[in-house]
Amino acid sequence: MKYFLLLLIFTCVIQVKAQYQIGHTTIDFVDVNRANRIVSSEIYYPALTSGTNTSAAVGQFPVIIFGHGFAMSWSDYQNYWERYTPKGYILVFPKTESALLSIDHQQFGWDLQFLVNEMQQEGQRTGSVIYQSVASETALMGHSMGGGAAFLAADSLSVNGNLNFKTLIGLAPAESSTNGVSSISSASIVSKPSLIFSGSGDGVTPPIDHHIPMYNGIAADCKAFVNIIGGGHCYFAQSDFICDFGEAGTISNVVITRAQQQQITYDLLDNWLAFYLKNQCDNRNLFMSDILTLPGIIGQTTCVESALVIISESAGNLISSVTSTSYQWFYEGNPISVSNSISITPTLTGNYTVQITYPDGCTRLSPDYYYQVLGMEEFTKYYSISPNPTDGVITIKTNSPEKIAVELFDVFGKFISLIETSDKIDISYLQNGMYYLSIGEKKHLIIKI
Repeated sequence: MKYFLLLLIFTCVIQVKAQYQIGHTTIDFVDVNRANRIVSSEIYYPALTSGTNTSAAVGQFPVIIFGHGFAMSWSDYQNYWERYTPKGYILVFPKTESALLSIDHQQFGWDLQFLVNEMQQEGQRTGSVIYQSVASETALMGHSMGGGAAFLAADSLSVNGNLNFKTLIGLAPAESSTNGVSSISSASIVSKPSLIFSGSGDGVTPPIDHHIPMYNGIAADCKAFVNIIGGGHCYFAQSDFICDFGEAGTISNVVITRAQQQQITYDLLDNWLAFYLKNQCDNRNLFMSDILTLPGIIGQTTCVESALVIISESAGNLISSVTSTSYQWFYEGNPISVSNSISITPTLTGNYTVQITYPDGCTRLSPDYYYQVLGMEEFTKYYSISPNPTDGVITIKTNSPEKIAVELFDVFGKFISLIETSDKIDISYLQNGMYYLSIGEKKHLIIKI
């Protein structure tokens, strides 16, 4: 017992230490397609030791491109890089469009879009501090103006079929309608899974005018909306004088603390990112449960939880309740070869299961289904068969004057042939071994040659 407790403590310590250190670098990216526009960005990445330009941790890490709010600084979002970089994400904060009198929402959207591809290239640049550390999976995320700009970027990425862009997250996203663009209009083109957070007390970007129209317009099959009860606009970020002052001057109804609002956000965002950027399938169902039950929110979603797989029996065949493009059947926990089909014909008594692979790459295993193959003592209630073991010729008789349909399977359950007979069957062409006959109404019998 003492050894077990020490092992448990040691395991917990390892899991705590598995969190990465936070590395930091600044890169001035140059967009040659926009008159060599400089997109200076602060980047936080999983590292071996914390600090600026320290060595990246071993592995490849998903990317989150984060757009800041109007009149806010990238540094106002320290809470996000401090939470998600240790969890194995690279966070990128462009510093463009921060001048109060000359904000261009479309340019900011293009900056976010540009960084999606540029970060992939940075990961391939020898000499870069994040060389070979950048995974292909990328999220667009933004707060307020940055959330609206993320919609503008997601618009173009969806149209162009960008393979790296996996999900869009908006934190109180603001409608950006200057320069002939509109985040609400862009929503109708966004085809990737999208998650919108909104505070019911937001007086800066009232949900009814900003967040809700964007959410309703999203074209993706999977989208989710989180209404944080009593939440504000600025509380998604760290304290910022301009943002807080602006919200204080609006008609708002903020009744929770900044820490409470951010914790609610993390509780849902953790699972969403883990699924869409790391393909950790259990987190999808955790998110689906939390958005309906988490205290302090009113959540809604069009996302569908992966269906439970049930095995049923029909005419001696076992059939999966879920249609998919990939199946793997198991007998007593061991995979059955050549079983990528919605149904199989069982040949052994015991427990069968089937594992389904869904289009999103996640799998789900059915409960056990017990199937019993009839032995000789049961089989003779319906038919007579001799001899067994056989020298290669068997005689099957029944009281029915009709011919008997006989299916022959090998020991692995692979179909060999279909024979119609009322008397003798010659199977001498088979090698010595165990085989299975399926006769009449799919009643199985083991025979030996």
